[in-house]
Amino acid sequence: MNKEQVLEINKALANLTRLDILNWLKDPESNFPPHSELGHFDFGVCGQFIKDKSGLSQPTISHYLAVMNKAGLIVPTRHGKWTYFKRNEKVIQEYINEIRYNL
Repeated sequence: MNKEQVLEINKALANLTRLDILNWLKDPESNFPPHSELGHFDFGVCGQFIKDKSGLSQPTISHYLAVMNKAGLIVPTRHGKWTYFKRNEKVIQEYINEIRYNL
């Protein structure tokens, strides 16, 4: 992981709601209603559920998710008119290792 990637992730994590979203996505079954039409979180969590849980506006949540996606922290999957989000565990682990060994 290069320094620019570390900085992008740091920027994304420097916001309480984005940090909350990452934590919520760690255990979607406990934090969101089930997605009966698609299977139990197979594609991730619907962006609408993230918006509802946060209590913030659609444009704000869209921006937050875009920042997190740019940093590589989440993976979006489009299914019909909805977008679902999962944590990118590989990138998160690389970030943790980078901080652990090089800071």
